[in-house]
Amino acid sequence: MELVISPSGGITTIYNEVLNLAALGAQRIERASHVEPDASGRWFARIVGGPVLGPFDRRSTAIAAEVAWLTDALLQPTTRAGVG
Repeated sequence: MELVISPSGGITTIYNEVLNLAALGAQRIERASHVEPDASGRWFARIVGGPVLGPFDRRSTAIAAEVAWLTDALLQPTTRAGVG
């Protein structure tokens, strides 16, 4: 599980139940994507405000692509000149 902590103390992560995130303070949980099949049984990861990934033959492959995309897009720490 990756956590990105902003300079103001906010934490961004892809939700899972590895850690009790409530122990870190108040939470705001937002859906970032949907993984759904089409009429042919192919799987797509639809990123909210982003691309549609797929088609994939397996749901697990769509979920892996979803997590990879969200990790790259949301969990990269901001770098400043001379830092990072």
